[in-house]
Amino acid sequence: MLRRTTRPYDRVKRATDVLLSLTALVVLAPLFGALAWRVRREFGSPVLFTQPRPGRAGEVFLLRKFRTMTDERDASGALLPDEHRLTPFGRWLRGSSLDELPELVNVLRGEMSLVGPRPLLVEYLVHYTPTQRRRHEVRPGITGWAQVNGRNDMPWEEKLALDVWYVDNRSLLLDARILLKTLWVTVTRQGVSLTGHATTTRFDQEQRGRDDGDVASPDGHPRR
Repeated sequence: MLRRTTRPYDRVKRATDVLLSLTALVVLAPLFGALAWRVRREFGSPVLFTQPRPGRAGEVFLLRKFRTMTDERDASGALLPDEHRLTPFGRWLRGSSLDELPELVNVLRGEMSLVGPRPLLVEYLVHYTPTQRRRHEVRPGITGWAQVNGRNDMPWEEKLALDVWYVDNRSLLLDARILLKTLWVTVTRQGVSLTGHATTTRFDQEQRGRDDGDVASPDGHPRR
């Protein structure tokens, strides 16, 4: 059973999320318009990619992002692999993290936070260990502790361990540190993708770590 606790930190964080996401949506409206126009020109309609993702307590919501891939299919009608559908513009969108901007709407709606574990695919839920499942005790975030410590360029068990460490150590100071570090990681394009992949490998039952092997050390990095 996932814990869903509320404390003063959670109330202050939610108020901060609303204020900052609403401000960003207003200030960045021209950028949103320009990106939407370019995405429509590059990929056609729809402009947004939407997909069900599990949020706090595992509740499913609809994630919104700018599209970064075409709908190219093979002779049998199946979608081509991601790396074949990802255009140079789409790769730039991902590398700059501008494809994530529509998630500000998810933040405003209370489905996400600015900072928290990234919302992953619904089908991954059945593969988590009990410890890894604790990442859903908080709202998922646009950025998080794992994203500023490796992003996609690290094994899944390490990313999930960092998510759990964040759940146990979250604070307004840590959130501010993550937001500031996100700017640096985005500008330097660190860890955008795993070598040989459009983003990273899929998480499945074979890739998960043992429940007693995915615990992070006190500094927030997994024990080896």
